[in-house]
Amino acid sequence: MIACLGRIVHDNDAESKLDNDVSTIFNSLNLQGSIENGDVSSIASKDFGGLYSIKPLYLIRPSGADDISRVVKAAAETPHLTVAARGNGHSINGQAMAGGGYVIDMRSTEENHFKLLTVNDSPCIDVSGGALWEDVLRRCISRFRLAPRSWTDYLSLTVGGTLSNAGVSGQAFRYGPQTSNVTELEVVTGKGDITVCSETQNPELFFGVLGGLGQFGIITRARVKLQLAPDMVRWIRVVYAAEFLVSQKEDESFDYVEGFIFCNNDDPINGWPSVQLNSDQEFNQTHLPQTVSPVLYCLELAFHYRNSDQPSTVDMAVSRLVGGLGFVDGLISQVDVSYMGFLLRVKRVEQNAKANGVWDNPHPWLNLFVSKSDIVDFDRTVFKKMAKNGIGGPMLIYPLLRSKWDSRTSVALPEGEIFYIVALLRFVPKGPSVEKKVAENREIVKWCIKEGLDFKLYLPHYRAKEDWKRHFGNQWTRFEKRKANFDPMAILAPGQRIFKRTNQ
Repeated sequence: MIACLGRIVHDNDAESKLDNDVSTIFNSLNLQGSIENGDVSSIASKDFGGLYSIKPLYLIRPSGADDISRVVKAAAETPHLTVAARGNGHSINGQAMAGGGYVIDMRSTEENHFKLLTVNDSPCIDVSGGALWEDVLRRCISRFRLAPRSWTDYLSLTVGGTLSNAGVSGQAFRYGPQTSNVTELEVVTGKGDITVCSETQNPELFFGVLGGLGQFGIITRARVKLQLAPDMVRWIRVVYAAEFLVSQKEDESFDYVEGFIFCNNDDPINGWPSVQLNSDQEFNQTHLPQTVSPVLYCLELAFHYRNSDQPSTVDMAVSRLVGGLGFVDGLISQVDVSYMGFLLRVKRVEQNAKANGVWDNPHPWLNLFVSKSDIVDFDRTVFKKMAKNGIGGPMLIYPLLRSKWDSRTSVALPEGEIFYIVALLRFVPKGPSVEKKVAENREIVKWCIKEGLDFKLYLPHYRAKEDWKRHFGNQWTRFEKRKANFDPMAILAPGQRIFKRTNQ
């Protein structure tokens, strides 16, 4: 097997030879799935960010955990091959790529698991690590009238992909991130072992994999907590800055809280037109105070209800909650939508962007967690100066509660109970402007470091080990030990560039 792999890696100069090599390696691995060359046009060499193109040796579409285990064990028999799990390709900085290695297309496993269970009197669903969250949503609601509790804004992401990072949206203030809403995982480790883990069974692997950036194992199955799905959502936007909402009692708050920055101008992407939920309404800027900054703040909220609820009851509940916000009088927009329609709201944005030909443009996005203690300084410098004219895409900002996150996972967070997620989601035409926007992101990160802000990159993409050590802080030793335990040869997730492949 080692000789076979070595010959393929070093004797691949002829196209016909590569075709023969594919057949040879497929037979050697005894895969039930399929394998193809890592062509530069292959999906395995690209991602949503559009900033990198890295050619793998092979793209493998496994039938399940057994195939993935065989691939990892085969890589371990060589001195240099690596393995990257690819979900739906929405990494930004090549995190799911493996130059000259194996890329595993997890989407081929999406149908392997879908089973409703009751655990400690609560409903859960077993789903494949390669399943899309939007498919999990549709199937759970249509079959059981149940739904996961915590989401991401965009649902065309795989279960394993978001759990390897955190998985955050407007429900996280109440239920925590998606990593706080799973009770069991099946994982293929960097040793090729297929292991079931939970809080009580192999807990170090369980918590290591959650938010572990793919460094300790590939998630092939997840057991996700469910709740009764509402029928409808009152979707609301108010112009205002909010924080205290996330600390209210569960029965005294909204079901979803997010926010975004918008420019005090008529820019269609980042200005007044981006606020209104109803296309028939116009933003009336005459309601704004005469002295106002170049950027404004929009709080986005959702209130769940059932079809059986009286409209007057819903109106009264929403009015009571909205009444205490203190937003700019007259600047409120609201609409009633189905629960599924609300959760799939970004899907419509995707469809429009594809129709306009901009969805496949590069996406030099930057996501950060910023401590409450530093958010005013961040706002003053980044939003009101660096980004005061907009960024060509949404600028999200909303608070999260640290107490809803499990400190045993691998996710690195700022200190303090309240911190903010900041997301600069740029859509940039191909060309010189891409590198300019990447440079702007670097400047923001450098400024945060220079000023000593308490922050962490979310979906981090550092290149130097010292940066990774700073990122994890006092968690670095634990992170390093987990790597030594579960992927000692650093085979997994080479695109993160945290550890170098070893031969021992």
